[in-house]
Amino acid sequence: MKYAGVIVDISGGKLDRVFTYRIPEALADRLCVGMQAEVPFGPANRRVSAYVVELSDSCAYEEAQVKELFGIAQKGIAVESELIRLAAWMKEEYGSSMLQALKTVLPVRKSVAPVRKRRVSWALPKQERAAFLGGVNPRRQAAQLRLLTALTQEDTLPYETVTQKLHIAVPTIRALQEKGIIRVEEENPYRNPIAGGVGRDQAAVLNEEQQYIADSVCADDQKGIHKTYLIHGVTGSGKTEVYMSLIAHMLATGRQTIVLIPEIALTYQTVMRFYRRFGDQVSILNSRMSAGERYDQFVRAQKGDIRIMVGPRSALFTPFTHLGLIIVDEEHETSYKSETSPRYHAVGVARRRAAMAGASVVLGSATPSMESYYRCHTGEYRLFTLKQRAVREAALASVEVVDLRKELEAGNKSILSRCLAQRIDERLSRGEQSILFLNRRGFSGFISCRSCGKAMKCPHCDVSLTLHRGGRLICHYCGYEEAAPRVCPSCGSRYIAGFGIGTQKVETMVAKQFPGARILRMDADTTAGKDGHATILSAFADEKADILIGTQMIVKGHDFPKVTLVGVLAADLSLHGSHYEAAERTFQLLTQAAGRAGRGRLPGQVVIQTYSPEHYSIRLAAGQDYESFYEEELPYRQMLHYPPVYAMMTILFASQDEAAAGRSARAAEALVERYIGRWKETYAPDRAREPEMIGPCDAPVSKISDIYRKTLYIKHVDRRVLVTIKNGLESLAPWKSERTDVSVQYDISG
Repeated sequence: MKYAGVIVDISGGKLDRVFTYRIPEALADRLCVGMQAEVPFGPANRRVSAYVVELSDSCAYEEAQVKELFGIAQKGIAVESELIRLAAWMKEEYGSSMLQALKTVLPVRKSVAPVRKRRVSWALPKQERAAFLGGVNPRRQAAQLRLLTALTQEDTLPYETVTQKLHIAVPTIRALQEKGIIRVEEENPYRNPIAGGVGRDQAAVLNEEQQYIADSVCADDQKGIHKTYLIHGVTGSGKTEVYMSLIAHMLATGRQTIVLIPEIALTYQTVMRFYRRFGDQVSILNSRMSAGERYDQFVRAQKGDIRIMVGPRSALFTPFTHLGLIIVDEEHETSYKSETSPRYHAVGVARRRAAMAGASVVLGSATPSMESYYRCHTGEYRLFTLKQRAVREAALASVEVVDLRKELEAGNKSILSRCLAQRIDERLSRGEQSILFLNRRGFSGFISCRSCGKAMKCPHCDVSLTLHRGGRLICHYCGYEEAAPRVCPSCGSRYIAGFGIGTQKVETMVAKQFPGARILRMDADTTAGKDGHATILSAFADEKADILIGTQMIVKGHDFPKVTLVGVLAADLSLHGSHYEAAERTFQLLTQAAGRAGRGRLPGQVVIQTYSPEHYSIRLAAGQDYESFYEEELPYRQMLHYPPVYAMMTILFASQDEAAAGRSARAAEALVERYIGRWKETYAPDRAREPEMIGPCDAPVSKISDIYRKTLYIKHVDRRVLVTIKNGLESLAPWKSERTDVSVQYDISG
C-alpha cells in the first residue's frame, strides 16, 4: 500500500506541513511527486487541492486514521520532483511557508483550454474513392456527397469549413469516420509568443577575449566541472555573443539553457537576438503573457519542444529535464530579488538549481554586484573580463560631469544644464538620437543642499535620513531621528530641500525648449499595455523619435546605433537613497547609462548632472572604472559590517494594528537577544564574530495601504547563523499569540 505526503493549498501557518493520505489502488502507478491532487480535508472532509511532495510505502499513523485521497486534479500539472526539492530549499534558505515556495516554483498550476485545430481528409486509398462516391445516394445522402466531393477537390479541409461552410452535421462526420471513409485529425498548436521560423543568423566570429571565455567554460563542462562564472565586460563588449556560443555547445550536447534577463523591457530586443540565431528552439516566459501562452511554454518545455527559455526571474523555474546552463545577464540588477515571500534572489536560486541538475551558471555584467565580485576574490566564482567593445570602432563614450551647484550660481534653474541643452541641440541638427535618463531609483524623501551638495545622513549608519511628516528626519536602520534643518548645517545656505521631478514634467519642459523634436516617453504609464515596452523601443529603434525620456528601464541593455548622447538628469536621486547600497546602485546606473551612447560607429557622449561631482561613485562611473569603485566601496562595507563581507537579515513585521506590529518586533528582539547571549557564552573569545542586531524601527516605507511596518536587522559574517536564527523565530513565533494578525517576512542578503 502506498501513501502520499501532500501540502494542502490553503493559506495559513498551521496548515504549512505535510499531511499523509492513502493512495487508491487505481492511482498507485499514476500519481507522481509534483502532481496536484484532490483530498478530503478537515472534519467535514471537504474537497481541497493539494500538492504531492513525497510518496512512501510506509506510514507513521495507524491505518484507520489515514484518509484516502480522491484523485488527481482534473487540470493538475505534474512537475519535476526537482522543483519540489528546490521549493523546500527556498523555504529553508529564505524563509516562507512551503505553500508560498511551491507556488513560486510552479510557473503554472492549472491548464487552460487548448487551441484545437482539426482537419478532415480521406481515409480511403485514392483508387477506391471514385467507386465509393458512385455508390452514394444523392437524395438520401446529400450531406455525405457534398463533403466527399469537396474532399476530392481539396485533399484536406479545416473542420470549421466542413461544419460551417459546407453545413455538414457532426453525426454525418462521425458516421463516415466510423466507416473508415474519412479521418479527423486533431492537433493542439501551442501558443508561441514569438514568430515561427528557423534561425537565420550565423554564429559571430568571437574575438580573442570572447573565445577564451567560451573555450574555458566548455572545457570545464566536458570534464564534468560545473561552476559559477562571472563575465565582467564593459558595455558593448559582446557578452551576448559569448552566451550564444555557450548555448550552442549545450544544444550540441543535448542539453537545455535558461537565460535570465532583468526587465520585461529587455525581453523583445534580447529574445530576438537569440531567436534569429536559434529559431523555434527559443521561447519566453514573463508576467505579461496570457495564461494560455504561459501554459503552452510550460508544456513545450516539459515535452522538450523548446530548449532555450528567456525571461525574468520566473523563467528560472522552467521545467527542463536536461538543464545544462543558466545564464543571468545583468546579474547586478535588483529586479532579480523577489519582493514577496520567499524573498529569494535569482542568482542564489540559479546556483542551487544548477547544483541539483549538474549544470553551470554564467553571470554577466558591466557593473557586477559587490557580492558577486567579492565571491570572485574569495575563489567561490571564476572571473573573466572583457575589456574592449566588440565593435572596434565603437569606443567608450566621453563623459562630462556637470556641477549643478554652479548652474544654480549662474542663475540656471532649468532641469537641463546649459551643457546638456547645447549637446541635445547639436544631435537634433545632425539627425542623431538622444536619451534623457531620470535617475529615480532609490528616491525616498532625502533632503540635500543645492549650494554645497551635502545630504543629511545618519551619524551611525552612513545612509541618508528620510524626511517624514512633521519635519522629522529618520534613519530606517537604527531609528535615529532629528529635526529637518531650515538651513544647511555645512554651508548655511537656504537652498536645502527634497528633490522631486517626474518624467512627464521632463517631457513637457524638453518639448517646450525643443519644439521641433520628436519625443518618446517610457515609464510605468506609457508601458502599461501588454506590448508597451516593445512598441516604444521599436519606434525609437526605427528612428521615429529624436529623444527618448525615461527612468532606469531605458538604460539597461538596449542597443541603438544612432544614439550618440545620453543625459543623466539627476544622479543624486539614487546616490542619497536611504540604503547602504546607494553608492553601488548609483555607480551601476550611471555606468549602464553611459554604455548606451556610441554603440555604433558614431562617437558617443554622456552628460551627468549632479550636486555631488566629487563623490567617488560619480567620479569613477564617469571613467567606467569598476575595479577602483570596488576598492573604494569595500572598506565601507567592512567597517559597517554590511554585505558582501557580512550577511544581513531584515525581518519585516506588518499589521493593521501599529502597536501589534511593534510588540511582535520587540518580542522577536528579545528572542534574538537570548540567542546572542548564548552565543557569547559559547564563543566568548571570538566576540568580533557574534551576531549584531539593529532596531526594531520603522520600515523605509512605514505604512502602505493602512498596514504598519516595523523592521529588525541582524548581521553576521556567516549566513548560516542567520538562517538558524530565522528557523528559531519561525518555530517559536511569539507574534502568533497576537489577536491582531501580524505577518512576518524574512529577507537575507549577502
